Amino acid sequence: MIELNKLRSEKNKIASALKKRGLKEIDNELSKVIELDDQRKNLKSELDKILEESNIIAKDIGVKIKNGEKDSVDELKKRSGELKEKSKSVSEELKSIEIKLRNMLCNIPNIPDEIVPEGNSDTDNIIVSSKELKISNEIKYKPHWDLIKDFNLIDFDTGNKITGAGFPVYIEKGAKLQRALINYFLDEANSNGYSEVQPPILINEESGFGTGQLPDKEGQMYKIEDENLYMIPTAEVPITNMYRKKIIDKGTLPIKNVAYTPCFRKEAGSWGSHVRGLNRLHQFDKVEIVQIENESGSDKALEEMCNYVESLVKSLEISYRKLLLCAGDLGFTASVTYDFEVYAPGQDRWLECSSVSNFRTYQANRMNLKVRDGKNKFLANTLNGSALALPRIVAAILETHQNGNEINIPKALHKYTGFKKINL
Repeated sequence: MIELNKLRSEKNKIASALKKRGLKEIDNELSKVIELDDQRKNLKSELDKILEESNIIAKDIGVKIKNGEKDSVDELKKRSGELKEKSKSVSEELKSIEIKLRNMLCNIPNIPDEIVPEGNSDTDNIIVSSKELKISNEIKYKPHWDLIKDFNLIDFDTGNKITGAGFPVYIEKGAKLQRALINYFLDEANSNGYSEVQPPILINEESGFGTGQLPDKEGQMYKIEDENLYMIPTAEVPITNMYRKKIIDKGTLPIKNVAYTPCFRKEAGSWGSHVRGLNRLHQFDKVEIVQIENESGSDKALEEMCNYVESLVKSLEISYRKLLLCAGDLGFTASVTYDFEVYAPGQDRWLECSSVSNFRTYQANRMNLKVRDGKNKFLANTLNGSALALPRIVAAILETHQNGNEINIPKALHKYTGFKKINL
């Protein structure tokens, strides 16, 4: 959530930034938030005064009874009863105002960074850098959904029988390639200072709220109704929530974690010819990196994470590009996001494989995650990135490295796969 004290001191600046997201009526909404907060403060002050007077009266009653002045306490008891009723009424009104204020804040997205360009859709994103491999004119590139059948790598039909569409079964060298990529990504992260964790793949509502999936994306998550739990859409959620309600010493920053997990997304309304094969799944594997930083270090952390993701993609010998997302394509909780896309020559299509984001204090404010610097405490900055999401990486590898009756494996993966080629 946006910090209330920052909203009060920088309202016009924040409103201007949020308008880049297309929120035309945001000025009025922010004013209503401040008005509600004023009401909250006034009610809280009134309640404090009531409780203070009640405590004084209670002490006076006790003293008088002790001194044998029982006949003189009737008026005090009457006043105490009036204050009790008033306290109940003010408390209920205060609670109602606090709920309204929280709900309003929860529905205001994060403030885009100054570098985030204006725009309404992915067509307005800015290509920051790219590296495109030369595509051979002698090869007739097939899409990966044909290759996985030809080379017996992934079985969509069996996955459909077991569960449903979007739940593939990886088989033979397809399964080994999947495992090789996971191990490679984890080992590289460990070598780059990320501490590995293995978090739960089910989360509660408080965790979903902490990182901003709830109430924004509940329609995209699978819910275990009887348990009121959700399947994770990304490892970002459980990893970041490891630090919920914690106070971290500044000297221990940055905190860097990596985790491999399966991820689950309904992807409602996303199906069509452009999402065939591995392009969009309900269940997929991903290695995620997360950093906890202070405000002064988060920009550098974002740059470091982007450079790391780029090094991974580059090592797989596939074409890629890095994009700065425009405000209209920016996620609800993100302040700035860089996407990495890989090129799949069999489809002649660019596929997103990673998003690296800085959330500033937005998530930390929701989950009460703070940094201690001496006697001072302040909200942490949280960042996360895919490093990497596997399905589209596999698609790009298969389509890029196909060569007739064989598919070459990128050199970086040889020691993990145990084979250099996949043959018919």
